[in-house]
Amino acid sequence: MRILVVGAGAIGGYFGARLAAAGRDVTFLVRPKRAEQLASGLFVRSPKGDVKIAAPKIVTEATLLEPFDLVLLSCKSYDLDSAMASFARAVAPATMVLPMLNGESHIDTLKKRFGAGAVLGGQCQISSTLDAQGHVIHLNEMQLLGFGELDGTRSARIEAVNESLSGAKFEAQLSTRILQDMWEKWMFIATLAGITCLMRAALGDIAAAGGTDIALALFEECSAIAAKNGYAPHPVIGERIRKMLTAPGSTLTASMLRDVESRGKTEHEHVLGDLFARGQGTRAPVLEICLAHMRAYEARRLPEG
Repeated sequence: MRILVVGAGAIGGYFGARLAAAGRDVTFLVRPKRAEQLASGLFVRSPKGDVKIAAPKIVTEATLLEPFDLVLLSCKSYDLDSAMASFARAVAPATMVLPMLNGESHIDTLKKRFGAGAVLGGQCQISSTLDAQGHVIHLNEMQLLGFGELDGTRSARIEAVNESLSGAKFEAQLSTRILQDMWEKWMFIATLAGITCLMRAALGDIAAAGGTDIALALFEECSAIAAKNGYAPHPVIGERIRKMLTAPGSTLTASMLRDVESRGKTEHEHVLGDLFARGQGTRAPVLEICLAHMRAYEARRLPEG
């Protein structure tokens, strides 16, 4: 299976490097600046073992001329339109697009552009970033990539995807409930991003300040919205998330907070705004405050560049 990884950043670079190291046929679609960085190799630093791909296969939008079997999409939500334009020539009638974005609205956007049959469901659970040299830094031991048909079937093509992604030293998880998985992750990410950005602190610091009840209230609001849309969290998942939100001394923060601290653009509308909009009248005062806070941040943020 020929795999195109759109971007070689913190997420695409990590999973793509693992797949390339395992001998899969992987090509990275990158911007010219990133291509320059990767000329000396793609490096991953990880508690699960470092990876070096000395000469990763690279294309840019201008040099992408042929279709691929599978497109792994890991862009930021606000870059989705430009990302779709960049890999459009890679999508043939049998190509599968596997997005790893948070939230849900990107699914409809991808379907509209490439057709419903091309789009798979997907979600990843990993904490990673890029350092000043462009190396991928894996921040903990979590490294899950979940995927599945949106209708939950175990089709021949999703079994082929499972075969290609398995055995690459990360957890590849074929799911027959991928939309439920995506919503459960969305609830957690919205809570984590909302509360850590609002408080400008890690979960352990929020707990030490007496803010645990606010974090839990936010999660209950997100869960109520998910339930209203038919995706109430499984009790085991809900309890696991509550334990993470209240863990004493936790250093966990959202990547959105790192974006805020660096005065960068954020995915607040995709993660918080879309969730709030799907509430359909559900009372969610903490979520509304978090969303207003992030909108105010974006309104005041210094222009890029």
